[in-house]
Amino acid sequence: MGLIEKIEHLKKERKAVILAHNYQLPEVQDCADYVGDSLGLSIEAAKTDAEVIVFCGVHFMAETAKILSPNKTVLLPAPDAGCPMADMITAEALRKLKAEHPGAKVVCYVNTSADVKAECDICCTSANAVEVVERGLKDAREIIFVPDQYLAAFVAGKTGRTFITWPGFCPTHARILPEHITAARALHPGCAVIVHPECRPEVTALADITVSTGGMSRFAHETKAKEIVVGTEPGIIHRLKKENPDKIFYPLTEDLVCPNMKKTTLEKVLWSLEAMQPAIEVAEEIAVPARRSIEAMLAIG
Repeated sequence: MGLIEKIEHLKKERKAVILAHNYQLPEVQDCADYVGDSLGLSIEAAKTDAEVIVFCGVHFMAETAKILSPNKTVLLPAPDAGCPMADMITAEALRKLKAEHPGAKVVCYVNTSADVKAECDICCTSANAVEVVERGLKDAREIIFVPDQYLAAFVAGKTGRTFITWPGFCPTHARILPEHITAARALHPGCAVIVHPECRPEVTALADITVSTGGMSRFAHETKAKEIVVGTEPGIIHRLKKENPDKIFYPLTEDLVCPNMKKTTLEKVLWSLEAMQPAIEVAEEIAVPARRSIEAMLAIG
């Protein structure tokens, strides 16, 4: 029995569902039941009758899945797969910032740990951050936006709001520079350039569209452009090619691989299902307020 057959067999035996983030290795995406962005995957898993969630992603994603599916076992095949941006802010640091701005509402990016989410009023994703601010925080006089300074800048540009920000960033997206877009347009005349909201403002200003990974999938399907330059972690190009075989996709630069997203392998997925480890737990006193911040976001629609 081959590796994939063993995974399929154990998945049925354990009543498991396998989730893979858009940035995962192609073979990991291909063995997953769902491929997408972090929150969307957790929501899909919560809707299933699966007893076990195998999250092929990074630590905060598995925590979110556990928060939304407290009665399911959540496995993270690569337990050392973290998120540098999520690690840039702690609950203690956020509490200090809140104390300096009493009365401010706090919105946190989904790319944060559970204990940071527990300190927030509302959560957001790169896809809905603008809507969360416009609808969920329209009456707030002061807004703390953590941890991504570049996503905050993008939302500020769209909403006209001013935020109290944190100097966090995604090291992968921060490597994208304006000259990368200039070079891509020269190399591929007529191409469409799409970038992620975690990119620097001077980069998003030059792109044709700035959208989340889910938005990139929709744009690639809808655009008339036949060549698309992708300004995010190149793992998503595997999905984009599968969904749009008639189009050509190029990474904006070859230097965008997220090492944490590549730590999950098929072998680790199999080992995780065999041992039912490592299992992610979130303490109830953290899970309850963290779930509240996520539900506040979902209530916006």
